[in-house]
Amino acid sequence: MTFAPNQKLPRSLFFAAAIVLLNVHTSELPAQDQVAGTRSFTFNYGGTVTDLPDEARVQVWVPVAKSNAQQQVNVTNVDAGSSLTINPDDQYGNLIGYFEATGVQREGQFKFRLTYDVQRAEAAADGVTELSAAQRKQFLAANRLVPTEGRPTELVDGELPKEANAAGSKIYNIVQKHMKYDKSKPGYGNGDATWACDSKTGNCTDFHSLFISLARSQSLPARFEIGFPLPPDQTEGAVKGYHCWAWFFDDSNGWTPVDISEADKHPEMNEYYFGRLTPDRIAFSTGRDIELIPRSAAEPLNYFIYPHVEVDGKPWPKEKIKLDFSFRNR
Repeated sequence: MTFAPNQKLPRSLFFAAAIVLLNVHTSELPAQDQVAGTRSFTFNYGGTVTDLPDEARVQVWVPVAKSNAQQQVNVTNVDAGSSLTINPDDQYGNLIGYFEATGVQREGQFKFRLTYDVQRAEAAADGVTELSAAQRKQFLAANRLVPTEGRPTELVDGELPKEANAAGSKIYNIVQKHMKYDKSKPGYGNGDATWACDSKTGNCTDFHSLFISLARSQSLPARFEIGFPLPPDQTEGAVKGYHCWAWFFDDSNGWTPVDISEADKHPEMNEYYFGRLTPDRIAFSTGRDIELIPRSAAEPLNYFIYPHVEVDGKPWPKEKIKLDFSFRNR
């Protein structure tokens, strides 16, 4: 699927095309004034690649948000100096956007922006209680920084309850008691479960990597999801960074969300964040060790939320990529 530069898209076009590509079922979300716990907003995902040499070949990969049971998403505008191609990946069903341009940059820069209309609902267990053998295997397997054995698993003292929801609750509480939200120690933010176990601190990637590591070690399928947070008390503004959370699979209730880092920052919501997510967010991708499409020169990405840029076949320094994310309530 390819969109021309600066193309404004019909609200229904992208949603329909994504379903054809991925064969995913999505739910129509109720209107905001009919159901509590929903939020409608416009989200801008943009960036500027700087300090480009003349006639450089510029490749930019971006995650593309898609509709699911928690959010309905429509891309309404693509503003860039080249066309956007969107490919589904075979690992997790993510949508991977791709720009490629040679010699089109102005003043050594390449700019791009995707604009979305989003309606996000409060998330809870999805009730889908069947997991394929391939999915179960995938979400029980280790990732590069999320082991299923070793030091992190030592935090599980004794047997967990046999019932999956109770086991998930026990692991949630283990991580909550062990970790403190603190970004002062070098190494935070990589989602390294062993580092998180040892440091006892970190950000959302560290909290949820540890949770996933423990869950998978106890034969409880778990997955990683990442996107952006929206301030609940603001109607518009810049979004400075990402946010992530986790889901574990319960044979009785289906995929169940947890947001342990937010619970740590807001202890009064500790019970809420086991099994629910506020609508103040947008999800962009699932999984770890992401393989880009088309193939990049880099190793699989630890997680995929910010643009990955290569210039003349080599990864471009992050400090030369200016990020620009913002939202406005609708």
